[in-house]
Amino acid sequence: MIIDSFNRVHDYLRISLTDMCNLRCFYCMPEEEYDFTPASRLMQQDEIFAIAKIFVENGVKKIRLTGGEPFVRKDAGKIIQSLSSLGVQLAVTTNGTRLHEFGDVLEASQIHSINISLDTLSAEKFKFITRRDQFLIVKQNIETFINNGFTVKINVVVMKDFNDSEIVDFIKWTKKIPVHVRFIEFMPFAGNRWTSNKVVSMDEILQTIGKQFEFFSQKGEKNDTEKKYMIPGHEGSFGIISTMTKPFCEGCNRMRLTADGKLKNCLFSDGETDLLTPFRNGDNILPLIAENIKGKAKELGGQFTSNLEAVEAKLIHNRSMITIGG
Repeated sequence: MIIDSFNRVHDYLRISLTDMCNLRCFYCMPEEEYDFTPASRLMQQDEIFAIAKIFVENGVKKIRLTGGEPFVRKDAGKIIQSLSSLGVQLAVTTNGTRLHEFGDVLEASQIHSINISLDTLSAEKFKFITRRDQFLIVKQNIETFINNGFTVKINVVVMKDFNDSEIVDFIKWTKKIPVHVRFIEFMPFAGNRWTSNKVVSMDEILQTIGKQFEFFSQKGEKNDTEKKYMIPGHEGSFGIISTMTKPFCEGCNRMRLTADGKLKNCLFSDGETDLLTPFRNGDNILPLIAENIKGKAKELGGQFTSNLEAVEAKLIHNRSMITIGG
């Protein structure tokens, strides 16, 4: 098992397949023109499988593939199929724009749950956020995959005076559609112009929903990142990922492997461990993994606390969101 100094067992690995994306969301990718990592510096298909296998042999039970946008990688389908042979739970987070091209691969790899990033139900606002006109294909893919029996979760980064007015619209969407909407507190990353006054807290989200709907909390699991809720009479449900105001670090079991083969023990860690170079040199990377996780901070990468007013984004040392993989 892979255990940190706070006795947290780490059995969930998130692997970024690429830092490339076909959208340009301002809170994730700082600029329209972006220097993506050269292909030679990315983990190759066989390297992803071999490194993932080491994690699985040491207790990892779930692997989530992220990006950038994982489905813009040309060999994404082959990577998914190879990882499916490891016998662990596989999941994918995507922006949904190319999802229709991978339905057969996901079915064959027994992936039945998909997280889709969608911050608005307005086509016009979607184009403003992403700088791309792809709303209709994303919405259509969501509906198609739900109709085909997939569990679909929608990730909504909520920002004050931007899309917080749509919280109720997302809840109304769950009335007749069995979709699970996850509202995410806005988090600071390099280049995303984070300020505390843009954060819509969990309490504020619940207050907004409570003005129009009666809801009940659902029992969570130890490693959950979200607080889950249901509304009587609704086919779908909702949750809140309260990273900034009510962190869930105590039960953290997650590790992140970037597309260029660096291991991060926390979304906000200021350090990382290169696994790809020693792996290519034929070295045993297990001691490096163990050392990295042993060095994990108690919460929030050791860089800030849940006191929003005290968070100074410019002092946080981290990658941009797109190069971490979420």
